[in-house]
Amino acid sequence: MKTNGHTFLTDVKHLRAQARKNIENGALTPAYQGDVKQTITILQTVLATEIVCVLRYTMNAVVASGLSSQSVKEEFDEHAKEEQDHARRVAERINQLGGTPNFNPEGLASRSASQYTEGANLVEMIKENLIAERIACEHYQELIRFFGDKDSTTRVMMESILVNEEEHANDMHDLLVAHEGKPTLPN
Repeated sequence: MKTNGHTFLTDVKHLRAQARKNIENGALTPAYQGDVKQTITILQTVLATEIVCVLRYTMNAVVASGLSSQSVKEEFDEHAKEEQDHARRVAERINQLGGTPNFNPEGLASRSASQYTEGANLVEMIKENLIAERIACEHYQELIRFFGDKDSTTRVMMESILVNEEEHANDMHDLLVAHEGKPTLPN
């Protein structure tokens, strides 16, 4: 069939029949090219990573102290909320794929790509959060390449989360520069 010079490869009647035939598969259609089990396993790691980040940022927001800690506490709080949103989105995607999101705190640290490390002071907290964000950025870039065209929905979700993680890393870097008084990146 041609419309405005574009040829559709799929017959609409065939699409309708397939949708009715495989209704028990929910959002997964025959066009999905990813390995569902592998994707769920990978996303469980992403979920754990995001939960660990929520916990670390929340802990930092509560215990940060010092002369200029109020603005840093607010930044930590904002990041904790955004990481929680990421976790929720990843959990929803796991559910869409037919899996059950693993929120069990037992084994959380071993499932996470980032670590839960408490800094002894404000600068150490900022550094640990910057390290965690760098880990997330590297890991998520790898996952985006992995999902590619096989699972565009998961890839697009990961791309949008990555944008936010890169903003977090930049925020942590800026805070580190402000509190140490020197840039840590080459000019």
